[in-house]
Amino acid sequence: MRRGLAVGALGGALVLMATATGCSEGKSAAAPAAGNAAAALPSAPPAKPTGSAAVVSIEPANGAKDVKPAGALKVSATGGKLTTVKVTGQDGKEVPGAVTADGLGWAPTAGHLEVSSTYTVSARAADASGVTATAESSFSTLTPTKDAGTSDNINDGQSYGVGMIVSVSFDKAVKEKDAVLKGITVEASDGTVVKGHWFGDNRLDFRPEKYWTPGTKVTVHRRLKSVETAPGVYGGADKDEPFTIGRSQISTVDLNSHRMTVERDGQVTDTVPITGGKSGFDTWGGVMVAEAMEGTTRMTSNGVTRAGSGDEYDLVVPHAIRLTDSGTYVHGNYWSGSIGSANGSHGCIGVQDVEGGSDGSRAGKFYNSTIVGDVVKVVNSKGDTVSPENGLSGWNVPWGSW
Repeated sequence: MRRGLAVGALGGALVLMATATGCSEGKSAAAPAAGNAAAALPSAPPAKPTGSAAVVSIEPANGAKDVKPAGALKVSATGGKLTTVKVTGQDGKEVPGAVTADGLGWAPTAGHLEVSSTYTVSARAADASGVTATAESSFSTLTPTKDAGTSDNINDGQSYGVGMIVSVSFDKAVKEKDAVLKGITVEASDGTVVKGHWFGDNRLDFRPEKYWTPGTKVTVHRRLKSVETAPGVYGGADKDEPFTIGRSQISTVDLNSHRMTVERDGQVTDTVPITGGKSGFDTWGGVMVAEAMEGTTRMTSNGVTRAGSGDEYDLVVPHAIRLTDSGTYVHGNYWSGSIGSANGSHGCIGVQDVEGGSDGSRAGKFYNSTIVGDVVKVVNSKGDTVSPENGLSGWNVPWGSW
């Protein structure tokens, strides 16, 4: 009995012990601790993408040739925003440009590249995660085969009168007028504002609002070499042309009094008897400018009078100062009895002279005192006002319309 009880008791103890062990395991922190340990570990950062969502595109494509200097260069981004764009010419100079406000595009601010040049482009963009993408390109611009035939009426270092107008002409009609206008600037040493005005498709004139100030240094900057003036046509060589404004000489021709009053730097220096255009051949009214000093010139009535009208003439004229393209002059006159008393010419302004011309005559003295750019203003004409494109007569256009 005791042995059996002992065994039972022992068995009970084992059971208890087993139960106790089981309770101990049930209450143990080991199982929950494993879960808590996992929860306590720091979160692993999400893996960064191996590539950028941003894509950079460059036009023209790498290796492109004969690229137009204007409008062809473009850099853009999708899936991100541009951060840097660098365009470098073959001379090592960087092309100025700007990224758009939305960061999606870039274009040169200068408007056009140079012809016959090679450019390299390097661009970078970043996506929303900051991962960047890059692209590079190299291309060359075209070499022009057609020239606009650009020229003007300025001689380097020359001195001109206060009424001088810079006139730029083109052999081929200009279609891109705004681009050409941006490509020519006229700089004055005293800061005078100078604006351009188109007369048709082949002529662009420049002047300030009022006559130039004597002594002003002026430079014409022509930057048309890389400007497309018309499809496939470019503006020719770039050049700078400096000139100076000399003393002021403004002469007023009064067709009623038959006198020309000459003012030098604001002071009357001479009053000269003249003859102007007779009825039917009235001298143009308005402001004209001496555009050429032609000296002795042959003048005929071809295109002026009708054959058999009695108004034909064929004369060798001394001291001829051209005022208009259509043939208005101040010139020496040795054949008319109307000087100082009536208007008897075919439109020109005649001043007393001798045949062959004399420096001592009234015409000779006026000629020798005149330079290209001097102003000749005609008042009391019974004819029309001179057309502003006839010679350098643009002063007849109001500044607001220039």
